[in-house]
Amino acid sequence: MSKKPLNDGSSYPDLKVGPNKHEAVGLPGIFHSMEPALTKLGPSRTAKLLTSINQKDGFDCMSCAWPDPDNRKALEFCENGAKAVTWEATPVTVPTAFWAENSLTSLLDKSEYWLGMQGRLTEPVFKPAGSDHYEPVSWERAFSIVAEKLNGLDSPDRASFYTSGRTANETAFIYQLFVRAFGTNNLPDCSNMCHESTGTALGETIGIGKSTIAYDDFEHTDLIIIMGQNPGTNHPRMLTALEDAKKTGATIVAVNPLPEAGLFRYKNPQTVRGLVGHGTPLADQFLQIRSGGDMALLQAVAKRVLEAEDRAPGTVLDHEFLAEYTLGLEELKAHLIDLDEADVLTATGLASAEIDELAARYIAADRTIITWAMGLTQQKKAVETLRDLINLLLLRGNIGRPGAGASPIRGHSNVQGDRTMGVWEQMSDSFLDALGREFDFEPPRKHGTDALQTIEAMQRGDIAVFFAMGGNFVSAISDTQAAEAAMRGTELTVQVSTKLNRSHVVTGEAALILPTLGRTEIDLQRSGAQFVSVEDSVCAVHGSHGRIPPVAPGILSEVAIVTRLARATLGENTSIGWAGFEADYDVIRDHISRVVPGFESFNTDVRRKGGFVLPNGPRDSRTFNTATGKAMITVNHLEPIVRPEGRLILQTLRSHDQFNTTIYSLNDRYRGIKNGRDVIFVHPDDIAELGLTDGQRVDIYSEWPGEPDRVLPNYRVVTYPTAKGCAAAYFPEANVLIPLASSADRSNTPVSKAIMVRLQPVVALVD
Repeated sequence: MSKKPLNDGSSYPDLKVGPNKHEAVGLPGIFHSMEPALTKLGPSRTAKLLTSINQKDGFDCMSCAWPDPDNRKALEFCENGAKAVTWEATPVTVPTAFWAENSLTSLLDKSEYWLGMQGRLTEPVFKPAGSDHYEPVSWERAFSIVAEKLNGLDSPDRASFYTSGRTANETAFIYQLFVRAFGTNNLPDCSNMCHESTGTALGETIGIGKSTIAYDDFEHTDLIIIMGQNPGTNHPRMLTALEDAKKTGATIVAVNPLPEAGLFRYKNPQTVRGLVGHGTPLADQFLQIRSGGDMALLQAVAKRVLEAEDRAPGTVLDHEFLAEYTLGLEELKAHLIDLDEADVLTATGLASAEIDELAARYIAADRTIITWAMGLTQQKKAVETLRDLINLLLLRGNIGRPGAGASPIRGHSNVQGDRTMGVWEQMSDSFLDALGREFDFEPPRKHGTDALQTIEAMQRGDIAVFFAMGGNFVSAISDTQAAEAAMRGTELTVQVSTKLNRSHVVTGEAALILPTLGRTEIDLQRSGAQFVSVEDSVCAVHGSHGRIPPVAPGILSEVAIVTRLARATLGENTSIGWAGFEADYDVIRDHISRVVPGFESFNTDVRRKGGFVLPNGPRDSRTFNTATGKAMITVNHLEPIVRPEGRLILQTLRSHDQFNTTIYSLNDRYRGIKNGRDVIFVHPDDIAELGLTDGQRVDIYSEWPGEPDRVLPNYRVVTYPTAKGCAAAYFPEANVLIPLASSADRSNTPVSKAIMVRLQPVVALVD
């Protein structure tokens, strides 16, 4: 017997790999936006939807939380927004016969892409215990199944209620109200897996876990530092804001392990320069940092700022701001004196000259914005990293003035609004007090379970019912196999969804799917057509109005699903007017106005063209709602990631044709991938050092202290200019490599950006 490398057997036999791109959007962006829409929706439906998306009287795009400018273009959408609308507004529906023809066992072998392409869900379906098939049921029967199971639990804490960020403010508010009226704070949400580290760090340091800038600040800044973020794929409309900032003289620095096309050159499809010219170069400096090295970089820049102040006292730090609004400066100085440059260079993979250049840019800029996304929040030391980011901003007073501030960029269109509305397992006593006064009940006070804790509770048998308001929980969470096994151990799973995904086929003993209206569809209730509202990444709240009739009769809105479930579970004698909520969403907004600060005139303010902006202490008045009443400069201890020989630091990422776990196509145009997803991007020097070759098939093993190795089998090695010593693979497929126990300190967010892996060639035994 002998062994030879096995280079075939791909899950995607038509996979093709080409060169990565160095520019984004332009004419190809128009084609890849319009071709799917026109093909799948038709000209009339396409025109109606794409001229309404992100307009002041239209619907909010579900594909990201990027804010809208006050002066909007006639076509205010990006390529991925068009694809999200096409995906949701498809006229294709799942036929009733589908459920008898497809067992759950057979659906387990289907990809996320295949499941999503089956069309819109149009009828409630139930999988009884012991059955391998869903079967259609009436809405009344569906609600009674859930109510009977919930009311039969020996404790409300044996149920968990997940929320996806696509849920609107009105739904989120009454959903958390129902859950707390039922008696639990088990309200995990998608924030637990993305920006929880942001909320933790900013809450501690500046007193609010939200952005401290407004949209217009991008046009008034001198420097924008973009960290751990790929706008060209994840929120492409940000590229226009960056282009506008460049026109007013701003400098842009990109900090990322991978070169991202959108941050190098943007070809704005709504300008002549973007269509037929060379477009706009964006990044003036690219720091190709090693995965997990951001904390070291931020500390190194802060140290250089302090050293510059020592050389020229009174000219670098904002002493007036620091004295009046902050605490902790002297402790930070003492700490950074001992920062070892060799440790910084090892952690970042950068040269001292590159860090010097960034520090010089920061010192020269009067106004700086730092933006970030999951590249920072999904590290082991994510909270500490973001505290260091705030330190850097505070040193020069870059919070609470025009053109300066902290700007976390959210993913889902209303993930921030859901938290504002109370969807969190740890809501404050002040919020719970206000909720209890408004509805005359005593909300539970014991903190509930977050996303990871929910899976762990399922493993212990402590959670019997899992209810999901949107999303794709088992694919989004880490430790895929453990999560799926835990979900199968529950008694009932319920998914409120528009289309099929993996969470519909990995179920509890019994399962329900409840179809709901999409963001694009008209929501007609007893008092007339309704609208909902969302909060974007800069705390702006605005209405969202559906524009097309529902894809099929009988589909309920999310609000109707929550209210009818609440009536079935809690009974008609409750003092909460659930039926009135469903009939007229203004009633919900009136209640919100008396519970949630900043919404005091909700029904009036949300009807303004463009909506309204919530108050923000750090941004508006340099008011910091921390334990001390000051912005806190903190000391954070650097622990560089040690990469053993023969190992790589892997990060997970999205492809271009993807929104969270939703796969629009099997292509990743900017990275040169077509017709496949089973690839790992590796630097050519690392490929050579590991004795591998481009195109070779490998098994990816992750290594964690105290944990057994996990494996992602049979992946194609792709030569790519990622940071040396680093690699990248697609989410959610690579989630299998991350154990539940590996999470960010204190925020409990899965560590998806620092996975130590080894690559082993796939071999076949040959006679």
